Amino acid sequence: MLHTPLRRSEWLSSIAGAPVSLKLETLQETFSYKFRGALNAVLRLCEEPAPPAGLVTASAGNHGRGLAAAAAKAGLPLTVYAPASAPRVKLDAMRTLGARVELCADYDEAERKAKRHEASGVVYVSPYAHPYVIAGAGTVALEILAQDPSIEVIVCPVGGGGLASGLAIAAGDRAATWGVETEASCPFTMSLAAGRIVAIDVKPSLADGLVGNLDPETITFDLVRQNVAGIATVAEDHVGRTVGQLVAEERLIAEAAAAVAVAGVVAGRVPIAGRRTAVVLTGANIDPDTLRQLI
Repeated sequence: MLHTPLRRSEWLSSIAGAPVSLKLETLQETFSYKFRGALNAVLRLCEEPAPPAGLVTASAGNHGRGLAAAAAKAGLPLTVYAPASAPRVKLDAMRTLGARVELCADYDEAERKAKRHEASGVVYVSPYAHPYVIAGAGTVALEILAQDPSIEVIVCPVGGGGLASGLAIAAGDRAATWGVETEASCPFTMSLAAGRIVAIDVKPSLADGLVGNLDPETITFDLVRQNVAGIATVAEDHVGRTVGQLVAEERLIAEAAAAVAVAGVVAGRVPIAGRRTAVVLTGANIDPDTLRQLI
């Protein structure tokens, strides 16, 4: 696992009216912060009295790729259930790392099938709701605060809530954590308003890594409700535009899911004015054709 840079963004700082830095998890192994949680889960599971005979998961791509890399290091077989619409670059990477990939109609179906696949000796590792995965994600906050102890706010994209939960728990009262969802898929916004997990109508989104309903049994809903300062939403058309702006302004490649948090800052959806802020740029696994179109 790499300790990734925390780099000041003059572009975002001028827009936000606050010192803003980018945490470059795009440079992490497998080009996504997801490797942190995946590696922690594999290491911890292999330390248990009855180590797993194999692993199974559901993933839109980055978690599956990270878990495939970690499972390969441990010599564990892995099956990944993934939506057929997942970017080819992510599906190909999982297969190259040795995972068996089963394609599904959408992410919700992938999650249902992966949970049913869990059997004796084969452990289901949720991409966002497994305690070991959440703890691994929390190391991002620990690094940020070690690199710049003056950081007051950490902003991240939100899908299933594992990263936001891990960041908020790890940061504690040292920094507030804000999450950003795309309006095309905002289960936390709707569920927090309802006071319980509710099903939403998931719309098409460039941020493929974030779309889908919450697992009704997820632990992240309560973790987010108790520990995260707030969840904002950003319009879908801002997301693609931000991918292009990151290339133009920062010379950084980021997938749309990673750009959601940045888009939230650009659109003024997160209350950070005057507060030293770190935005987690979560992953760079974007199909080249999509990147060309967005640029």
